[in-house]
Amino acid sequence: MAKRNIGMWLYQNSGGDVIQKKMIKKLKERDIDTITNINLKDAIAKNGHILYEMKNKNLKLDKLDLFFSYNAGEQTPYQVYLYKALNRIIPMINSYEAFEISEDKFHTSFFLRKHGIRTADYKLCNKDETYRLETIMKKWNKMVYKPTDGWGGIGVTKIDSVEALNMLIPFLNQINLKYFYVEKYVDYDNTDYRIDIVDGKFVGCYGRKAAVGHWKTNITSGGSVFLREPNEEIINLAIKATEVLGLDIAGVDIIYDRKKEEYIVLEVNGIPAFATPEQEKLGLNFNDKKIDLIVDLIDRKALNKGEIK
Repeated sequence: MAKRNIGMWLYQNSGGDVIQKKMIKKLKERDIDTITNINLKDAIAKNGHILYEMKNKNLKLDKLDLFFSYNAGEQTPYQVYLYKALNRIIPMINSYEAFEISEDKFHTSFFLRKHGIRTADYKLCNKDETYRLETIMKKWNKMVYKPTDGWGGIGVTKIDSVEALNMLIPFLNQINLKYFYVEKYVDYDNTDYRIDIVDGKFVGCYGRKAAVGHWKTNITSGGSVFLREPNEEIINLAIKATEVLGLDIAGVDIIYDRKKEEYIVLEVNGIPAFATPEQEKLGLNFNDKKIDLIVDLIDRKALNKGEIK
């Protein structure tokens, strides 16, 4: 088999640079060369090609055998737009279709529910029909407003009274939203399970807990990581959610609804971070397994087009 060439854009902070080096070495052993740090913000599309400027030449990204994009924090609309175009020509991990669904909280919940996977109860309504939110609030008592395309808990707001809702609506109107997405507040113990899945296989699990006096478990919102063992039900739920959304790689956030006495999928992240060096010291030891599974996945999915021209 001729040498294969793939492109990679993997985050470099929090130990990402070390992860990348390990992955490149393992891919090299399979005769797969990796061109790293391909940030699509620096690419242009021209006459049937997507070009990335390098020191000596313009690389035709559409001639790669695969592109692996794994950097949530630096995505821009332009990059996503090119991601979509590139995925029409070469394999991607994750595919654009799966990535697009997982990036949207409403579409994720809608699709999971249609396939029988438990999520928080939700409502989506037109921005011009805010009166519906008051009706929903009276029925649910507590709810959570979520930007459909946000991450890390940014913009997520708990609403526990009609008065609080009435204070929030003018602000939401100012930011020119097209619709409102809200979820019924779930009675849980302010901890969650983050289950990492690669290629349909369980990689690892850890827990996150909200800071004292807070309810969000996201690390960017003050939450903290702790060691946590999942049961078989949680693992199977995460695998099924990943499969339904068509994701090659996913981090599935699961919480226990104390009122309904059942586990539910809260969110699905298409770019779940590897354990940081600090987290590895705590005992999170799944990075090597995750790297091996991703390398296997790339090896299987990468087309064999021969040398890049």
